[in-house]
Amino acid sequence: MQPTGHLRGDEVRVAGDARQRFYDSRGYGRSLGGDEIALSRVEAAHLLFRGDLSGVVLGGGSDDSDAVGFERFFVESAAAADRFAVRYLVYADLRDRGFYLSPARDPWPGGTADVADAVDFVAYERGSTPDTGDVKYPVQVVGERESLPAAGLAGRTLAVVDEESDITYFAATDGEIRGETDYEPPASLSGVLLSDRVVVWDAPEDLYERGFYGQPLTGRAAAVEGAIQLSLVEAAALAADGVLSLSASVEAVGGGAGGDAGETRPSADGPAAAVVARGRDVEGERFDRRLAVYNRLRERDAVPKTGFKFGADFRTYLDVETVEDLPHSEHLVRVVDADHRFSPRELSLDVRLAGGVRKEMVFALTTIGGDGGSESADVSWLSIGRLTP
Repeated sequence: MQPTGHLRGDEVRVAGDARQRFYDSRGYGRSLGGDEIALSRVEAAHLLFRGDLSGVVLGGGSDDSDAVGFERFFVESAAAADRFAVRYLVYADLRDRGFYLSPARDPWPGGTADVADAVDFVAYERGSTPDTGDVKYPVQVVGERESLPAAGLAGRTLAVVDEESDITYFAATDGEIRGETDYEPPASLSGVLLSDRVVVWDAPEDLYERGFYGQPLTGRAAAVEGAIQLSLVEAAALAADGVLSLSASVEAVGGGAGGDAGETRPSADGPAAAVVARGRDVEGERFDRRLAVYNRLRERDAVPKTGFKFGADFRTYLDVETVEDLPHSEHLVRVVDADHRFSPRELSLDVRLAGGVRKEMVFALTTIGGDGGSESADVSWLSIGRLTP
């Protein structure tokens, strides 16, 4: 005969041989001393569903004849406990995959794990029990319609439950990017600032061929050689390093006095300031975040190029020797505010696309300093990929 549980507050207590039956042999609950154990609501629901508990007595009652089955207990728990239904689905799925789990809160065994408050469960290494404490996955359960703060996600396993109760798992890790591209730009370049790019008319060949800066102006039977179009982030980075000067600046359409477009002299504040100002004109404050991330990637010997075709800010190449022998890009990078909140749908789309083109999805969580410039920005890296537990 199966034992009966008794709901006491937010836990279900089971006596008899419960410790040996559930805790010692199968990692459910926590010991209360002797043979009695306490189960979380999710654990009790799982044992009810499996038929390993005969029922649960609700409301502090003591008569086992008043015990309810899985259906009633599930509905009562969903009303009483936050996000009970989605947490139950993930707990049951991971149990079916062969993992022992504990709630990641005191006084359960999982509460001793060094995990964030947002983590719901810890799943132990296969073959490990709550007593051994070998945590494999710190699991944060997320409903499809919830939002998810980007900050602090590294080190967690995200279990996203969609509206049809299917579960998708993601691993969030530190995604810092470091490359091995050995290239120093030339000492001096001169370009013309257009509305949303810079053209360098006499760029040395290796600026593009080895540094992978810009895009050549090419075409059939072209008579112009050495002309390179730089994006505004590329131009701003080179100008800030003292490499790029501006011979002229063409006002953006709609800018300047009377909204006329025409050629002017470069800004008196210097080429870097002129390019950054143009970037802010065409892109707003997002330009500073993208420039900060671009600079960090170049500082780490990676080569960032536009990720537009993939819906990202950048794609990255870690080891460029020559464009003629260019490897596949390894990462897609999307730049977001440090306080950005993901929707699970948005996250799934980015990760699925990156996996489909055999790239790692990295989010650059970026805070611009009080001076509003990219130089003092703080950038942290978050890699998120699909996971099969």
